[in-house]
Amino acid sequence: MTDLTNMPVIRPAGLCGLLVTFGLELTEPANRAALAFAAAVERSGIEGIEECAPSLASVFVRFDPLGLRHEALTQALEQLLGGQDWYAAPMPTGRRFIRVPTVYGGGLAPQLDEAAEAAGVTADEAVQSLSGSRVRVQTIGFAPGQPYLGLLSPEWDIPRQTNLTKAVPEGALVVAIRQLVLFSVSNPTGWRHVGQTALKLFRPDADDPFFLRPGDEVQFIPVEPGGLAQHEGDPDGGAIIEVLR
Repeated sequence: MTDLTNMPVIRPAGLCGLLVTFGLELTEPANRAALAFAAAVERSGIEGIEECAPSLASVFVRFDPLGLRHEALTQALEQLLGGQDWYAAPMPTGRRFIRVPTVYGGGLAPQLDEAAEAAGVTADEAVQSLSGSRVRVQTIGFAPGQPYLGLLSPEWDIPRQTNLTKAVPEGALVVAIRQLVLFSVSNPTGWRHVGQTALKLFRPDADDPFFLRPGDEVQFIPVEPGGLAQHEGDPDGGAIIEVLR
């Protein structure tokens, strides 16, 4: 468990950035705090801030150094941090719950059995566990619009592979270290490919090119391969979207 005694901390990140850290490792409280604090910074209207991006357990704040000094922004963020217990803060509003049709195993997701063995469960138990988990988008990163989702139950604290898989397709669902990652583009990976969706996460021609946002909740609902094929022309991949209040 992360020691939160001396958290959060604010540190410089280059000439035009500050990093607000809520934990030294990914935990549920640290991620919730990062998401809630990032939303509060966005609402604060602090002049000179150009970007506020939450990660797994931190928030990066980029600012214009010509109009705002590190010291002044640090003071403003310290004041905001002192306003409440961010580890107990409510989640930001405007989040969504998204149910995504997903094929588990077989030719579309060939590493389900391997992942299940690493987790100490059968393939059927793995599907039941993964598809029954309502996970949260903890951060977006590595590739455009690509989410890291979690946390899964403790048996899924499995390591990455020793070797890389040369490529998994767009829409691939992979698992390791109690997290799921849904691939926005085809890429190599050291995570095990356990499911396949038809969801298009990166939409460069849209007003908002990233379909998922930090704080959204997702559940990967099992379907047969034929059930997935019927959604191939739908950028949402047949997903059912519910706005959370």
